[in-house]
Amino acid sequence: MITKTKRSEIRQRIHTRIREKVVGTAARPRLAVFRSLSNIYAQVIDDERGATLASASTIKGKNGGNIAAAKEIGKAVAEAAKEKGIKQVVFDRGGYLYHGRIKALAEAAREAGLEF
Repeated sequence: MITKTKRSEIRQRIHTRIREKVVGTAARPRLAVFRSLSNIYAQVIDDERGATLASASTIKGKNGGNIAAAKEIGKAVAEAAKEKGIKQVVFDRGGYLYHGRIKALAEAAREAGLEF
């Protein structure tokens, strides 16, 4: 019998493989993105200390998880990171394809001043 692998299991394998290669440091933290069906979350993380330096999400906003909301979150997390003195980050797309909401968030963060 052929068993079908769940989409979430495939994403988790890709995410694990990416996390082996992408590491955030104090000099260049990691911009991690998570998206659900209804929301999108972004965090700037220092993996050496295990600390979140800046974050933004659509939980409190009106828009939810669409492309316009992703652009707002990209801009918000970039502004929060710049307030902490962070200019360069490593982008961690979390196993998602660089398309749609993930791409919109990344481009908005770049336009707001983050370099990656």
